[in-house]
Amino acid sequence: MVTFSDIADYRDFLKEFYDRRKVEMPFYSYRMMGDKLGLDSSYLYRVLQKKQHLPAHALPAAKEILALSGREAEYFDLLYSAAVSKDKTKREELMAKALSLRDVERHSLQAAELKLLENWWIPAVRAYLELNGGVVNVKQIAKDICPPITEEQALEAIETLKSVGLVKKLASGKLALTEAHLTVGGPEKAKAVRNFQRQVLSLASDALENVPVNERNISTLTLSVDQSCFEDLGDMLREFRRLVQKRVDGAKNPDRVMQLSMAFYPVARKGGASENTIIVGEGAGVKK
Repeated sequence: MVTFSDIADYRDFLKEFYDRRKVEMPFYSYRMMGDKLGLDSSYLYRVLQKKQHLPAHALPAAKEILALSGREAEYFDLLYSAAVSKDKTKREELMAKALSLRDVERHSLQAAELKLLENWWIPAVRAYLELNGGVVNVKQIAKDICPPITEEQALEAIETLKSVGLVKKLASGKLALTEAHLTVGGPEKAKAVRNFQRQVLSLASDALENVPVNERNISTLTLSVDQSCFEDLGDMLREFRRLVQKRVDGAKNPDRVMQLSMAFYPVARKGGASENTIIVGEGAGVKK
Protein backbone atom coordinates (compact mmCIF):
# COMPACT_ATOMS: atom_id res chain seq x y z
CA MET A 1 0.00 0.00 0.00
CA VAL A 2 1.25 3.47 -0.91
CA THR A 3 2.05 5.65 2.09
CA PHE A 4 1.71 9.40 2.01
CA SER A 5 5.48 9.87 2.06
CA ASP A 6 5.92 7.75 -1.07
CA ILE A 7 4.13 10.04 -3.49
CA ALA A 8 4.34 13.59 -4.78
CA ASP A 9 1.03 13.88 -6.67
CA TYR A 10 -2.26 13.80 -4.75
CA ARG A 11 -3.88 11.82 -7.57
CA ASP A 12 -1.64 8.85 -6.77
CA PHE A 13 -3.60 8.48 -3.54
CA LEU A 14 -6.77 8.05 -5.55
CA LYS A 15 -5.24 5.77 -8.17
CA GLU A 16 -3.78 3.46 -5.51
CA PHE A 17 -7.15 3.37 -3.74
CA TYR A 18 -8.99 2.49 -6.95
CA ASP A 19 -6.50 -0.23 -7.91
CA ARG A 20 -6.63 -1.77 -4.45
CA ARG A 21 -10.43 -1.77 -4.36
CA LYS A 22 -10.51 -3.33 -7.82
CA VAL A 23 -8.40 -6.22 -6.56
CA GLU A 24 -10.58 -6.65 -3.50
CA MET A 25 -13.84 -6.21 -5.45
CA PRO A 26 -13.49 -7.06 -9.17
CA PHE A 27 -16.82 -5.38 -9.90
CA TYR A 28 -15.65 -2.05 -8.40
CA SER A 29 -15.93 0.64 -11.07
CA TYR A 30 -15.15 4.28 -11.85
CA ARG A 31 -18.87 4.93 -11.51
CA MET A 32 -18.92 3.54 -7.96
CA MET A 33 -15.94 5.61 -6.92
CA GLY A 34 -17.23 8.63 -8.79
CA ASP A 35 -20.52 8.42 -6.89
CA LYS A 36 -18.59 8.71 -3.61
CA LEU A 37 -16.76 11.78 -4.89
CA GLY A 38 -19.70 13.40 -6.65
CA LEU A 39 -18.00 13.03 -10.03
CA ASP A 40 -18.93 11.60 -13.41
CA SER A 41 -17.10 8.33 -14.09
CA SER A 42 -15.43 9.69 -17.24
CA TYR A 43 -14.20 12.75 -15.37
CA LEU A 44 -12.83 10.57 -12.55
CA TYR A 45 -10.99 8.46 -15.13
CA ARG A 46 -9.25 11.59 -16.46
CA VAL A 47 -8.31 12.57 -12.89
CA LEU A 48 -6.74 9.18 -12.25
CA GLN A 49 -4.87 9.49 -15.57
CA LYS A 50 -3.59 12.91 -14.36
CA LYS A 51 -5.30 14.73 -17.22
CA GLN A 52 -7.66 16.61 -14.90
CA HIS A 53 -7.73 17.80 -11.30
CA LEU A 54 -10.32 17.08 -8.67
CA PRO A 55 -12.78 19.95 -8.23
CA ALA A 56 -12.38 21.59 -4.83
CA HIS A 57 -15.82 20.42 -3.68
CA ALA A 58 -14.67 16.79 -3.96
CA LEU A 59 -11.70 17.15 -1.59
CA PRO A 60 -13.55 16.36 1.67
CA ALA A 61 -15.10 13.23 0.15
CA ALA A 62 -11.74 12.19 -1.28
CA LYS A 63 -10.04 12.40 2.11
CA GLU A 64 -12.92 10.52 3.67
CA ILE A 65 -12.77 7.53 1.33
CA LEU A 66 -8.97 7.51 1.57
CA ALA A 67 -9.25 7.61 5.38
CA LEU A 68 -6.77 10.46 5.57
CA SER A 69 -6.53 12.51 8.75
CA GLY A 70 -4.04 14.64 10.61
CA ARG A 71 -0.66 15.01 8.93
CA GLU A 72 -1.65 12.79 5.98
CA ALA A 73 -4.72 14.92 5.25
CA GLU A 74 -2.60 18.08 5.44
CA TYR A 75 -0.07 16.51 3.08
CA PHE A 76 -2.86 15.65 0.61
CA ASP A 77 -4.23 19.22 0.76
CA LEU A 78 -0.80 20.75 0.17
CA LEU A 79 -0.12 18.47 -2.80
CA TYR A 80 -3.49 19.41 -4.26
CA SER A 81 -2.92 23.15 -3.79
CA ALA A 82 0.53 22.86 -5.35
CA ALA A 83 -0.81 20.90 -8.31
CA VAL A 84 -3.55 23.39 -9.17
CA SER A 85 -1.49 26.53 -8.50
CA LYS A 86 -0.43 28.45 -11.61
CA ASP A 87 2.17 30.47 -9.72
CA LYS A 88 5.54 28.72 -9.89
CA THR A 89 6.90 30.33 -6.72
CA LYS A 90 3.75 29.53 -4.77
CA ARG A 91 3.76 25.97 -6.10
CA GLU A 92 7.35 25.47 -4.96
CA GLU A 93 6.54 26.86 -1.53
CA LEU A 94 3.58 24.51 -1.13
CA MET A 95 5.63 21.50 -2.24
CA ALA A 96 8.40 22.37 0.20
CA LYS A 97 5.86 22.58 3.00
CA ALA A 98 4.36 19.24 1.96
CA LEU A 99 7.75 17.53 1.86
CA SER A 100 8.51 18.81 5.34
CA LEU A 101 5.63 16.66 6.59
CA ARG A 102 7.21 13.45 5.34
CA ASP A 103 8.84 11.04 7.75
CA VAL A 104 12.62 11.02 7.95
CA GLU A 105 14.29 8.11 6.22
CA ARG A 106 15.31 5.38 8.65
CA HIS A 107 17.69 2.47 8.43
CA SER A 108 16.16 -0.67 9.93
CA LEU A 109 18.56 -2.63 12.13
CA GLN A 110 18.99 -6.29 11.27
CA ALA A 111 19.59 -9.00 13.83
CA ALA A 112 23.40 -8.80 13.56
CA GLU A 113 23.27 -5.06 14.09
CA LEU A 114 21.51 -5.37 17.43
CA LYS A 115 24.94 -5.39 19.01
CA LEU A 116 24.61 -1.61 18.71
CA LEU A 117 22.02 -1.73 21.47
CA GLU A 118 24.06 -3.75 23.94
CA ASN A 119 25.67 -0.63 25.40
CA TRP A 120 24.38 2.94 25.37
CA TRP A 121 27.74 4.41 24.41
CA ILE A 122 27.91 2.70 21.01
CA PRO A 123 25.22 4.93 19.39
CA ALA A 124 26.73 7.86 21.35
CA VAL A 125 30.17 7.22 19.82
CA ARG A 126 28.57 7.01 16.40
CA ALA A 127 26.94 10.41 16.85
CA TYR A 128 30.15 11.84 18.30
CA LEU A 129 32.06 10.89 15.14
CA GLU A 130 29.84 13.33 13.27
CA LEU A 131 30.81 16.12 15.67
CA ASN A 132 34.55 15.71 15.22
CA GLY A 133 34.47 15.16 11.49
CA GLY A 134 35.02 11.43 11.71
CA VAL A 135 38.46 11.73 13.33
CA VAL A 136 39.31 8.51 15.19
CA ASN A 137 41.04 9.54 18.41
CA VAL A 138 40.10 6.80 20.85
CA LYS A 139 41.53 8.59 23.88
CA GLN A 140 39.63 11.80 23.13
CA ILE A 141 36.40 9.98 22.30
CA ALA A 142 36.52 8.07 25.60
CA LYS A 143 37.05 11.32 27.49
CA ASP A 144 34.33 13.32 25.72
CA ILE A 145 31.51 10.77 26.05
CA CYS A 146 29.23 11.66 29.01
CA PRO A 147 29.74 9.97 31.37
CA PRO A 148 33.28 9.05 30.22
CA ILE A 149 33.95 5.52 28.97
CA THR A 150 37.17 3.56 28.74
CA GLU A 151 39.40 3.61 25.68
CA GLU A 152 38.66 -0.09 25.25
CA GLN A 153 34.93 0.64 25.17
CA ALA A 154 35.44 3.43 22.65
CA LEU A 155 37.51 1.17 20.40
CA GLU A 156 34.94 -1.63 20.70
CA ALA A 157 32.17 0.82 19.73
CA ILE A 158 34.08 1.90 16.62
CA GLU A 159 34.76 -1.68 15.58
CA THR A 160 31.09 -2.57 16.09
CA LEU A 161 29.96 0.38 13.97
CA LYS A 162 32.38 -0.60 11.21
CA SER A 163 31.39 -4.27 11.31
CA VAL A 164 27.70 -3.57 10.76
CA GLY A 165 28.36 -0.94 8.10
CA LEU A 166 26.96 2.09 9.91
CA VAL A 167 30.24 3.94 9.51
CA LYS A 168 32.69 3.62 6.63
CA LYS A 169 36.38 4.39 6.43
CA LEU A 170 37.38 7.15 4.03
CA ALA A 171 40.63 7.41 2.10
CA SER A 172 41.76 10.02 4.63
CA GLY A 173 41.44 7.50 7.44
CA LYS A 174 38.44 9.29 8.89
CA LEU A 175 35.05 7.64 9.41
CA ALA A 176 31.79 8.75 7.85
CA LEU A 177 28.23 7.85 8.92
CA THR A 178 26.28 5.83 6.38
CA GLU A 179 22.73 6.30 7.75
CA ALA A 180 21.16 9.23 9.58
CA HIS A 181 18.30 7.60 11.54
CA LEU A 182 17.95 4.09 12.91
CA THR A 183 14.89 2.09 13.86
CA VAL A 184 14.33 -1.38 15.26
CA GLY A 185 11.31 -3.61 14.69
CA GLY A 186 10.17 -7.17 15.16
CA PRO A 187 9.26 -9.10 18.30
CA GLU A 188 12.61 -10.90 18.37
CA LYS A 189 14.33 -7.58 18.94
CA ALA A 190 12.16 -6.42 21.83
CA LYS A 191 14.54 -7.61 24.55
CA ALA A 192 17.49 -5.74 23.04
CA VAL A 193 15.42 -2.59 22.71
CA ARG A 194 14.19 -2.76 26.30
CA ASN A 195 17.73 -3.25 27.56
CA PHE A 196 18.94 -0.21 25.62
CA GLN A 197 16.03 1.93 26.79
CA ARG A 198 16.69 0.87 30.38
CA GLN A 199 20.26 2.11 30.08
CA VAL A 200 19.18 5.39 28.50
CA LEU A 201 16.58 6.10 31.18
CA SER A 202 19.22 5.39 33.82
CA LEU A 203 21.43 8.02 32.17
CA ALA A 204 18.58 10.52 32.42
CA SER A 205 18.34 9.83 36.15
CA ASP A 206 22.11 10.26 36.59
CA ALA A 207 21.99 13.54 34.65
CA LEU A 208 19.88 15.10 37.42
CA GLU A 209 22.92 14.96 39.68
CA ASN A 210 25.84 14.99 37.28
CA VAL A 211 24.90 17.43 34.49
CA PRO A 212 24.58 21.20 35.13
CA VAL A 213 21.05 22.56 34.83
CA ASN A 214 22.01 24.85 31.94
CA GLU A 215 23.17 21.82 29.93
CA ARG A 216 20.03 19.72 30.30
CA ASN A 217 16.26 20.07 30.19
CA ILE A 218 14.40 17.57 32.33
CA SER A 219 10.76 17.89 33.33
CA THR A 220 7.84 15.61 34.09
CA LEU A 221 4.07 15.72 33.83
CA THR A 222 1.59 13.87 36.00
CA LEU A 223 -1.88 14.09 34.48
CA SER A 224 -5.26 12.39 34.28
CA VAL A 225 -6.52 11.23 30.88
CA ASP A 226 -9.23 9.12 29.30
CA GLN A 227 -8.62 6.59 26.51
CA SER A 228 -9.20 9.10 23.72
CA CYS A 229 -6.82 11.60 25.28
CA PHE A 230 -4.25 8.84 25.86
CA GLU A 231 -4.32 7.92 22.16
CA ASP A 232 -4.10 11.57 21.07
CA LEU A 233 -1.09 12.17 23.30
CA GLY A 234 0.58 9.09 21.83
CA ASP A 235 0.07 10.54 18.35
CA MET A 236 1.46 13.88 19.54
CA LEU A 237 4.57 12.22 20.95
CA ARG A 238 5.19 10.41 17.66
CA GLU A 239 4.76 13.65 15.74
CA PHE A 240 7.09 15.47 18.13
CA ARG A 241 9.75 12.78 17.63
CA ARG A 242 9.43 13.19 13.86
CA LEU A 243 9.79 16.97 14.14
CA VAL A 244 12.86 16.54 16.36
CA GLN A 245 14.48 14.33 13.72
CA LYS A 246 13.63 16.84 11.01
CA ARG A 247 15.17 19.66 13.04
CA VAL A 248 18.30 17.65 13.75
CA ASP A 249 18.72 17.02 10.02
CA GLY A 250 18.93 20.80 9.62
CA ALA A 251 21.63 21.35 12.26
CA LYS A 252 24.53 23.02 10.45
CA ASN A 253 27.36 22.75 12.97
CA PRO A 254 26.62 20.15 15.69
CA ASP A 255 28.78 20.62 18.80
CA ARG A 256 27.26 18.10 21.23
CA VAL A 257 25.45 14.76 21.31
CA MET A 258 22.18 14.84 23.23
CA GLN A 259 19.98 11.96 24.36
CA LEU A 260 16.22 12.60 24.26
CA SER A 261 14.13 10.14 26.28
CA MET A 262 10.33 10.19 26.11
CA ALA A 263 8.43 8.00 28.56
CA PHE A 264 4.65 7.92 28.92
CA TYR A 265 3.35 5.31 31.36
CA PRO A 266 0.66 4.81 34.03
CA VAL A 267 1.27 5.54 37.72
CA ALA A 268 -2.35 4.99 38.80
CA ARG A 269 -5.44 3.34 37.35
CA LYS A 270 -9.19 3.92 37.68
CA GLY A 271 -10.43 4.92 41.08
CA GLY A 272 -10.88 8.65 41.12
CA ALA A 273 -10.28 10.97 38.19
CA SER A 274 -8.81 14.38 38.78
CA GLU A 275 -8.58 17.28 36.37
CA ASN A 276 -5.39 18.52 38.00
CA THR A 277 -2.13 18.50 36.11
CA ILE A 278 1.08 18.70 38.10
CA ILE A 279 4.03 20.00 36.12
CA VAL A 280 7.45 19.40 37.60
CA GLY A 281 10.59 20.74 36.02
CA GLU A 282 13.18 23.47 36.00
CA GLY A 283 11.35 26.74 35.79
CA ALA A 284 7.94 25.03 35.88
CA GLY A 285 5.14 25.79 38.27
CA VAL A 286 2.22 23.70 39.49
CA LYS A 287 -1.10 23.94 37.67
CA LYS A 288 -4.26 23.03 39.56
